[in-house]
Amino acid sequence: MSPDLSLFVRFGALAFAVLAMTLAGLQRLQRPAPPAAPTSPSPAQAVDPLRAELTRCQALGEAGAGDAACLAAWGESRRRFLGPPAGARGR
Repeated sequence: MSPDLSLFVRFGALAFAVLAMTLAGLQRLQRPAPPAAPTSPSPAQAVDPLRAELTRCQALGEAGAGDAACLAAWGESRRRFLGPPAGARGR
């Protein structure tokens, strides 16, 4: 390389290093965003006993698979989501 080009490359590398260190320092100075405030449940969620039961069953974990109330709640949830069985639709 010619002496002029070598000097230009060194100056570019130095400028890049200074820029990188400046940006890293600025990023460290930024405060983390405060955690998002919990959203209040919608009125439909607040009064829906099925949602409360499903939340309780979710908290039970694997034990919910043997709980009769959980099985009934999951069945009702499926019925609401999927609709009535195919045979019952025509009646």
